[in-house]
Amino acid sequence: MYYVYILKSLKNGDVYVGYSDDLKRRFDQHNSGSVRSTQFNRPWDLPYYEAYKDKHDATKRERQLKNHAAKNDLKKQLEYSLGKI
Repeated sequence: MYYVYILKSLKNGDVYVGYSDDLKRRFDQHNSGSVRSTQFNRPWDLPYYEAYKDKHDATKRERQLKNHAAKNDLKKQLEYSLGKI
């Protein structure tokens, strides 16, 4: 399985979109500081993810969510899960 996920920084409320074939390992990497792009906004929460059987579908969805309009739509959809951002 391939996962597209949304992380929310518990430090400052930033939202990060990523994808992985091992969600638990990747989440642990984000929180341990071993991912350069997220190391300064730790700790992270994982309020949302989607699972895909095909890598192409997951990477396509990740690119879509990194678009600001799509990310804002998802934030509206998840307003209670994400809290105030």
